[in-house]
Amino acid sequence: MKTFVAKPAEIEKRWVVIDAEDLVVGRLAALVATRLRGKHLPTYTPHVDCGDNVVVINAGKVKLTGAKVQDKVYYWHTGYIGGIKQRTARQILEGKHPERIVEKAVERMMPDGPLARRQLKNLRVYAGAEHPHSAQQPETVDVGALSPKNKRHA
Repeated sequence: MKTFVAKPAEIEKRWVVIDAEDLVVGRLAALVATRLRGKHLPTYTPHVDCGDNVVVINAGKVKLTGAKVQDKVYYWHTGYIGGIKQRTARQILEGKHPERIVEKAVERMMPDGPLARRQLKNLRVYAGAEHPHSAQQPETVDVGALSPKNKRHA
């Protein structure tokens, strides 16, 4: 029996919509990263981009467990001396771009390298319920129904 290796020309990319309202960020990010890499498919090949295109809507309504909303801090550096900056998860969620919480969580669950950077371009995250990808006829994945731990009720 020979090992199956997918070739880039043989891959069919599907479009998937995930509604992130009241979902736990880490569990959502783990599922989205798996979908982006294609590890949910029996034809998964580690060196080929065989994942789906994932659209996440309502990213501004995600939940963080425990005290992470006020305790989790996102750092970045401006490149200048003493240029370390920080923001809490609450500040980001209440700010102009709340979808960046989900984007950063998914990015950190992907491996480092050029293939993962290419696969991350198949992720589209929107803070609201509207998205411009209805022409691709995406199928809906109910992440909250997969496990009771995936969804938090305030």
